[in-house]
Amino acid sequence: MPQKKTPINHEYFSRGGIITECDPDFCIVRLRIPAGMITPEQMNGLSKIAKKYALGELHLTTRQTIELPHVDPTRLEPLIKELEKNGTPLGAEREEVVNVTSCMGTRHCKYGIIDSVALAQEIDKRFFGRELPVKVRIAISSCPNGCESERLNEIGITGIRRPIRDPGLCTGCGTCTHYCREKAIEVENGVIVLHKDLCMECGFCILPCPFKLITAEDPRYKITVGGRRGRHPKVGRYLITVKTTEDVLRVVDRIIYWIYRQASSGALLPEQLDDLEFEEFKKTIVKMIEG
Repeated sequence: MPQKKTPINHEYFSRGGIITECDPDFCIVRLRIPAGMITPEQMNGLSKIAKKYALGELHLTTRQTIELPHVDPTRLEPLIKELEKNGTPLGAEREEVVNVTSCMGTRHCKYGIIDSVALAQEIDKRFFGRELPVKVRIAISSCPNGCESERLNEIGITGIRRPIRDPGLCTGCGTCTHYCREKAIEVENGVIVLHKDLCMECGFCILPCPFKLITAEDPRYKITVGGRRGRHPKVGRYLITVKTTEDVLRVVDRIIYWIYRQASSGALLPEQLDDLEFEEFKKTIVKMIEG
């Protein structure tokens, strides 16, 4: 007699992270891996899971997650349980806060200004999977190099650092001018001049100073809203710059609440910002932080 086929639990398809393939008899399972950080033990666990479920390959996505392709949907329940046990649970991809991405930041990058990994993991703990009218991607870059293309996300966070110079001690050697990618620093009559309108506050000019005369303000966090990738890329609008990670978390919380209350489904967030009275929202956020 033919073996009875296990019924498909269609409830899983209403959750983020389960995507029907072009062959509707199979699906893709997307994982939750905040900041793209995964341990060797978790990698080994995924390898064993892939072999157990006869998955020939895994896919590393652009948003720092891993996808398991060609999964038999009748085996989703035990697969998801094993993924949770492995510390690589089911991810998200619908109208919700999806995987939070980040560069390596101050942990490993010489250009890093903020600990972007720790911030991404904390944002993930607080907001991942929050159901919303629209999909919300959150990305963090530790400096204005923008390795995470954070300004092309619904919420982008960029680490910045403003250089401080002492004109009375500066020798005007010009070393810092060679490290400024924006040509914001010039030597005029033997004196270093910083053009603030050109400075991106990346901090690249600080360390090269041979006399250690350039210092910096404490790191800050520049937040943008309404960016998007895809068919019609758009840079997010500047919202606010804050001084602490707690301020960042407060602002992200308010953005998500605002989206939940004001946005509508059926259109991407960038397309709705004008209708959502973004400028009024911006004033509210500024008052909340400065007040």
